[in-house]
Amino acid sequence: MLFEDILDDVGGFSKFQFLLVSILCLPRAILPLHFLLYNFISATPPHRCALGSPEDGGVAALGSDPEALALRIPLQNDGSFSSCRVYDPQLAFDLGPGNRTAPCPHGWIYDQSQFSSTTATEWDLVCEDKHLNQALATYFFLGVTVGAILFGHLSDKFGRKSMLLVALITSTTFGVTSAFSTSYVMFVVCRALCGMALSGLSVIGVVLGIEWTDVKHRTLAGIVMSLSWSVGNMLLALLAYFIRDWRHLALAVTMPCVAAIISWWWLPESARWLLTKGRVEEAKKYLVQCAKMNKKNECTSSLETEALRKMTVAELAEKNNSYLDLVKTPHLRKITLCSGLFWFAATSLYYGISFRISGFGVSIYLTQFIYGAIEVPAKILSYFALDWIGRRNSQAGFLITTGALIGINTAIPLDYSVLRTCIAVVAKGFSEAALATAFIYTTELYPTSLRQHGLGYTSCIGRIGISLAPMIMLLEDVWLLLPPLILAGMGIISGSLVFMLPETHNICLPENIYDVEEEGRALLHRQKEANGDAKIELKETNSKDTTAAQDN
Repeated sequence: MLFEDILDDVGGFSKFQFLLVSILCLPRAILPLHFLLYNFISATPPHRCALGSPEDGGVAALGSDPEALALRIPLQNDGSFSSCRVYDPQLAFDLGPGNRTAPCPHGWIYDQSQFSSTTATEWDLVCEDKHLNQALATYFFLGVTVGAILFGHLSDKFGRKSMLLVALITSTTFGVTSAFSTSYVMFVVCRALCGMALSGLSVIGVVLGIEWTDVKHRTLAGIVMSLSWSVGNMLLALLAYFIRDWRHLALAVTMPCVAAIISWWWLPESARWLLTKGRVEEAKKYLVQCAKMNKKNECTSSLETEALRKMTVAELAEKNNSYLDLVKTPHLRKITLCSGLFWFAATSLYYGISFRISGFGVSIYLTQFIYGAIEVPAKILSYFALDWIGRRNSQAGFLITTGALIGINTAIPLDYSVLRTCIAVVAKGFSEAALATAFIYTTELYPTSLRQHGLGYTSCIGRIGISLAPMIMLLEDVWLLLPPLILAGMGIISGSLVFMLPETHNICLPENIYDVEEEGRALLHRQKEANGDAKIELKETNSKDTTAAQDN
């Protein structure tokens, strides 16, 4: 008996699974609140040098008399006042008129019309120190990268539910602490540790939901959890619009973690994972709970301990899996390589496109809301495509289409800005569909015993893609078309490599490495048979053509 059979008996997707997925949507919605938080808390408002005179008087605005300011602050080529230089009479006397400006000696005055405070204004991370402000997001995503590897390993070793609680508590602790940071270094450390914990929410939540869902409804469960990310995207825009102080906003986006911790008590552990670890009695307890909640009471008598024990693999119950197991066997090694490549491409494309779209000519808050809303139809498309054409074809198709749209955009003249923007938005939608598919497809490719390791590894590769996306954009200084051509090629090539992977639609999840290798050998055998039949058919056709030629 397979675990999928037991899951069908106790209710593959009913009240129990609906409650589970609903609870897991909350941690998923928390992620964009933090991942995209830097768009607001680290924004750099317009600023100028403080003059150290009564006209500044502690008023943090730029509305002083322009004529008076022009005597103290140099003008830039566009007619605006310099943000980082001020006239220095002493330098003019010592060095001559051509060298009479100096860095701001009395700090800066910031425009508070849009933000009451940000990290840039808090620690004066502008001008020569602006790179320190830009690095805040980098430090955060470094923590996210480390967390993907760490929680991928720990949740396969200690369980999905327990490590999800660790991730939630740690996220809450460091999220709150970062809001009360008294120095730049303290803030960097707290946000990096918070990012590491948040990565646990990402890699654990999806796996736990998929492992409790039957074959027919895995797509639905995955897309519903993915849609909660888009809801979080739009919620961030609303929170940022009403909360303009960076410390208050950092606290506000952390508070949902408290609600997630409370709802955690209703989550079950993965019975599938418990069985691979030989913990039969615990698995039986959760399966009985599932059957009773789904009104399948007649099935509880069939959940015999001995029957469940036969499903466990003694080798797996005793073995501590590691990331090295991802590359020790041939078919799993191919899955590991290809899944890493398409994750890297999917994240690079998504964030690369996002960096190149300038917006819709409206406020940044509305732009953020629209970006979140755009993702909803993309994920609905993913839901139907995953069932219509399968996981492999969907993953490949979304990546290739995204790459092709970026390539088409490079051929359109810059004068057609509306057309270019529309194509870029559509490409962004397809890149989001590729990301949503990647979570579901990856979860189904790896066996239960290594599923969190696999998702932790691919998530880590994806975070590297996020980190490198801005660097790819910088290549436009070498050649304007180089970044989009790199992204286009990345999408098309990685999408083509996906066809090397097996299809997982309507197929039982593999429980161990043996299942993966068996499926790999069966797939190879089917391919050889297909090639053999094709060769026989070609040989017969050539033979008939030769005979006909001789008759003629």
